[in-house]
Order: sequence, then structure tokens, then C-alpha cells
Amino acid sequence: MNIKNIVSVSGLSGLYKLVATKTNGLLVADIDTGKTRFCSIRQHQFTPMETVAIYTDDDTIEIAKVFQNMLDNQTELPVPSPNAIHKELQKYFEVIIPDYDRDRVFHSDMKKIIKWFVFLNDRGFLTAIPETNNEEEE
Repeated sequence: MNIKNIVSVSGLSGLYKLVATKTNGLLVADIDTGKTRFCSIRQHQFTPMETVAIYTDDDTIEIAKVFQNMLDNQTELPVPSPNAIHKELQKYFEVIIPDYDRDRVFHSDMKKIIKWFVFLNDRGFLTAIPETNNEEEE
């Protein structure tokens, strides 16, 4: 998973790549065109993808693990459209995250996760390559 420098910017659609930080905002680049723009902290809020988590019954699960589960189940269970009915999205999330908190994960959250997954997967940011564990090598 290569989502380290990917951010969501409030007021702007889609995801952006973090180029640089400044004291009064961020310099972000459009992932498709590479065009950079400055986003002021006075007008926008920033959410790094690596800090996003989904509520579960016990605690939370990182978005990277959710994306990995989606990748792992992609052949048996195709990703639904973000515009699918709520029951269909619920069934999908019950398979991907069996213990997700049904009271705190809303329909809009499910749509956003699916949109982000499709966007990042289409552009090659998500890979099914397992991370190596240094403890096993020692």
C-alpha cells in the first residue's frame, strides 16, 4: 500500500498527493495531471489517508487494512458501485469488515471508502503485495 502522502482536502473533490507543507497550508498535486496548487489552512481541512480508520465493535481498523481486505476479496466479491443501495453496501462491508460498527459507520462513509478504493486502485497505489516482517527474518 502506497497511501503515505495521499491526502483528502475539504472543499475539493478527489484525493491529492502531498508535495510540501508550509506554515499556512499545504502544496498538493492532482494525482492524474500532476498540477500543483496551494491549499490554505484557513479555507481547507486536510486528512492524510494513513490516519483514516473505520469504527469496529471493539476499536478501529486502519484504512490500509480495509483496502487490503477489499483487494483480497476482489475476485470472489466485486466492489459495488458507490451509488448502490444501502443494503448492498452493508452486505459488502459485512464481508470486508465483519465487525464494523453499524451505528457509527454511515452510508456516506461506505460510499467514500469505495470511491477512494476505486480511485487509488485504478492508479496503481494499492497493491496486494504483503509487507515483509523483519521479526521473521531475525
